[in-house]
Amino acid sequence: MPEQIALNDGATIPQLGLGVWQVDQAITAQVVRWGIEAGYRLIDTAEGYQNEEGVGEAIRTAGVPRGDLFITSKLRNGAHQRDAARKAFDGTMNKLGIEQLDLFLIHWPVPSQDKYVEAWKTLVELKEAGRIRSIGVSNFNQDHLERIISETGVTPVVNQIELHPRFQQRGIREFHARHGIHTESWSPLGSGRLLSDPTISGIARKHGKSVAQTIIRWHLQQGLIVIPKSIHQDRIAANFDVFDFELDAQDLALIRGMDSAAGRVGPDPATAAFLF
Repeated sequence: MPEQIALNDGATIPQLGLGVWQVDQAITAQVVRWGIEAGYRLIDTAEGYQNEEGVGEAIRTAGVPRGDLFITSKLRNGAHQRDAARKAFDGTMNKLGIEQLDLFLIHWPVPSQDKYVEAWKTLVELKEAGRIRSIGVSNFNQDHLERIISETGVTPVVNQIELHPRFQQRGIREFHARHGIHTESWSPLGSGRLLSDPTISGIARKHGKSVAQTIIRWHLQQGLIVIPKSIHQDRIAANFDVFDFELDAQDLALIRGMDSAAGRVGPDPATAAFLF
């Protein structure tokens, strides 16, 4: 089973979770139920994914106590202003059908609209009111983190960022470590682009594991929180079956050598300005 990672506010989060980005609302409940059946207890959704209702249905029908699940959602980019953020959060809670959210993140900083500090202050308010257990951010660069910390005195518990063997983000991870922020990896398999990588394929064969399992194991051994996504029951289960082997020093060195500044597959947080 995944380790429980201690967050800087005293809460804990499972290290391995199920992501539901790009999962159609019509099948989200079934996908999440498969994940819970396989052993996942961390479920990661977002307002922008438009499938929070499906996650809520799975919470109610999966047969696992609510207290055993750790549910994450994220504030949409177009709702950084305080009143809009509070309204958006109310919508999230209605769709999920729960009393308290375990973790709420600002999805993107969108620095061009310069409202992410206001959004962060609103998340602080919601946490102080007891509506959220923990608050964090996603896709924040170091300058964005420094600003919200300096202007509020509140440090995020996590920063969820694109991170995979071809884009390892060691600089921001070092900043996180100095400030007690845990790094959470989205697109941990490189949006599927790593599944045919020859280096990782060789490591996977050595351990009798799939490429996806090998990459997920790498994230875990790096101390990262990781949220792979699949809509296939067998792959969902296989992605959780990563606790019976360990990558050795040679494996880790080979993967370290794959890192590239050109490895990013998603938007750059410094310039991303899309609203939803």
